[in-house]
Amino acid sequence: MKVLVTGAAGFIGSFTAQKLLSRGDQVIGLDNLNDYYDVKLKKDRLVRLQASKGFSFHVLDISDADETLNLFHREKPDRVIHLAAQAGVRYSLENPQAYVNSNVLGFTNILQCVRHTGTEHLVYASTSSVYGANTSMPFSTHDGVDHPLTVYAATKRSNELLAHSYSHLFGIPSTGLRFFTVYGPWGRPDMALFKFTKNILNGVPIDVFNYGKHTRDFTYIDDIVEGVVRVLDNIPTVDPDWNSDQPDPASSRAPYRIYNIGSNNPRDLNEYIEALEQTLGRNAIKNLLPMQPGDVPDTFANVDDLLRDVTYKPSTSIETGIQRFVEWYLDYYDIPNSNTRV
Repeated sequence: MKVLVTGAAGFIGSFTAQKLLSRGDQVIGLDNLNDYYDVKLKKDRLVRLQASKGFSFHVLDISDADETLNLFHREKPDRVIHLAAQAGVRYSLENPQAYVNSNVLGFTNILQCVRHTGTEHLVYASTSSVYGANTSMPFSTHDGVDHPLTVYAATKRSNELLAHSYSHLFGIPSTGLRFFTVYGPWGRPDMALFKFTKNILNGVPIDVFNYGKHTRDFTYIDDIVEGVVRVLDNIPTVDPDWNSDQPDPASSRAPYRIYNIGSNNPRDLNEYIEALEQTLGRNAIKNLLPMQPGDVPDTFANVDDLLRDVTYKPSTSIETGIQRFVEWYLDYYDIPNSNTRV
């Protein structure tokens, strides 16, 4: 297939593109290479991809409707994996406009492109943050999610609603994926594991919010990507059992689906830190702090639908995933660490 991957220089996007290339698909990568975090890291991810046959790349901002549509017309992708977005819960408190431009306007442009070029299937990234004020565990796609707690979550929920509208109006098969706390090699520097590793190695305190009492469905990058690609191959159809008297948010009379991709095994944040300490052979200096605005104490993914429809469930333990991240981190930044247990 020819697959267009937006956000191809990003963390999840680069791994997804690599997975598609490894199975013989042609991949058109798109990214605006913005400076939200280290652009060099993004370019180094691209170097790995550009070593593969079948990969082409375009520097393009999806908020530019005309240029994005021109690219779709030129390339005519069979399917689209939309991962480009303004990420980061914290930053959405400081610069909400960036989230509207990328996550709402940009996503609408992608929908328009898919509509006008006959793409077979649109798979797009949502987030566990859409569960917001929900406290019923595990989080299920069959529950309502109308109480987001951050601008980031609200923009991602808007993606799900817009996708449903386009699926209903124009018959576009679309699948939204709610990712749960993704981590691993080549990750984003603004994420906790990256910050924790850097500070522990430098003997600098780490900020531990909610006094470390969070539980998170930490999900390793390879597990996320396996789920994304399997879902890409599973084009949704109308749900014949959908009942408008008791509407199921996870499906529709339109060709529309929502899935969680999470480890289905929540772990305490303190356990996560302990696993990192064990791997590094060093203890963290913890700066214990209260909960941050917009944060939630726990996340836990129900992945029954993912298992039923694409016979897949994430399985990588945090101990294994953290070890792989540390190995990459020390190699990428050329850091000798004789205490590291890898």
